[in-house]
Amino acid sequence: MARRILIVLTLLLGLFISSPAQAASGFRAVDITGADGVVLKATVIAPSTAGRHPAVVLPSSWGLNDLEYLAQAKKLAGRGYVVVSYTPRGWWLSGGEIDTAGPKDMADLTKVIDWTVANTVADPDRIGAAGISYGAGISLLGAAFDSRIRAVGVLSGWTDLVQSLYADSTRHRQSAGLLELAAQLVGRPSAELTANMADFNAGRDVADVMNWAAVRSASTYLDKINANRPAVLIANGWGDTFFPPNQLVDFYGKLTTPKRLELRPGDHAIAELTGVLGLPNEVWTSLYSWLDQNLAVAPTSTGSVFLKPLNAAAETYPTWSAQTTSLRRYGLGRIRGLDGTGLLGGAVSTGWTRKLPTDADTLASGGLVLITNGAAAITGQQPSVWLPFVDRGRAGVWASERSSTVQRIRGVPAVHLELSGTEATGTVVAYLYDLDLVGNAKLITHAPASWLTSTGKVDLRLPATAYDLPAGHSLTLVVDTVDPLHYEENPSGKTITIGGGSYVDVPLR
Repeated sequence: MARRILIVLTLLLGLFISSPAQAASGFRAVDITGADGVVLKATVIAPSTAGRHPAVVLPSSWGLNDLEYLAQAKKLAGRGYVVVSYTPRGWWLSGGEIDTAGPKDMADLTKVIDWTVANTVADPDRIGAAGISYGAGISLLGAAFDSRIRAVGVLSGWTDLVQSLYADSTRHRQSAGLLELAAQLVGRPSAELTANMADFNAGRDVADVMNWAAVRSASTYLDKINANRPAVLIANGWGDTFFPPNQLVDFYGKLTTPKRLELRPGDHAIAELTGVLGLPNEVWTSLYSWLDQNLAVAPTSTGSVFLKPLNAAAETYPTWSAQTTSLRRYGLGRIRGLDGTGLLGGAVSTGWTRKLPTDADTLASGGLVLITNGAAAITGQQPSVWLPFVDRGRAGVWASERSSTVQRIRGVPAVHLELSGTEATGTVVAYLYDLDLVGNAKLITHAPASWLTSTGKVDLRLPATAYDLPAGHSLTLVVDTVDPLHYEENPSGKTITIGGGSYVDVPLR
């Protein structure tokens, strides 16, 4: 009964929001038999006009169900698509246990496509798959295993689950914890998922967890995806705390299929959210265009990159690398003056050190998963700190000279830190800020890096970003050892020493 009430309310909302270009049949709830007999709950809507139509399969997001896409399914049906949205196994009323986009989920997706072709007016030669988050990951992975998928929409999805869990050897605490909580509340976690999450949280059997995650990573099957040649749209947020953009950028660069990459401000699934509610939304509008282009008899799409910078107008490039025209190296220098701040810039220097305590946090922070970067996307203001309040006894701070012109940062900044006397394990966290004249520092990008065997250096690729550093502002690096977003590998009561030879590489346009 609750399911039917939600369907009716969503349909009524859709009537007030927009009128479809074509008449569509009403939603109907169906049961689809997946792999090994598991029953998957699904909803179907189709154009009411005669003939075969392109079809889109929408697997629901982690923690949600097939009703998630009701508003968008209505819009797509109005554009002439058969739409089948379904709840993956282990969630809500679908049978089985959560497979986390594993082999059973891939087999289920093929069964859903089989059912769609056999039971609707779907054209078997024009099948697409799309979704948000979990649905995005299943759709992209599915394109490696079912060549009937001709177009894919990856909205806030992942391409490398190993990187999502262990980027730069650092475990992502808050995002993984939130996913685990959702599985416990509205899903039925498999023994495999439970065991791997327990190992992940305990920091043990890392190789086994990585192998489990690799099976669930599209990057593992890149050759198959390229061979099948689906047209792939990847849309994500600069500040996605679940699936930061670098893995998507790297995957996009290796795709040889028709492809498009879009990056916008915000955290996980924030950019798509208003579209789920049936409101106008540019991510979903882009998906409509992508499907229209690539489910035609002769696809017309080519590679392209769309970027909406954190604080500038949208830009389009033919390739990812085209946005970057130069790379500037900022050397880290000796601490100067009474404020405990070093110079960021000039030649890479030697002969200095900076010790950081391993168990002391500072005001420099990535914030809260979903909340901080999500709010920034809505307000247009990056999270910020007042830099004088960042404790120099707990952090290293380096600030550049103030430029007389705007510095257009475009691409993936990189941090190289020379270390001495490190413990066997450790973690540092690097934050790149925009510092104004009165001490307000807006976060541009940040990331942690850990080591599990003693090392003399850290090389860290910060998450990709697009940000205009205003004239008169200072590019500022803060390094500390703790951030609540992540597990850290530091022993208590020790220090990490950063020294000469350290630098930051910043891509500029």
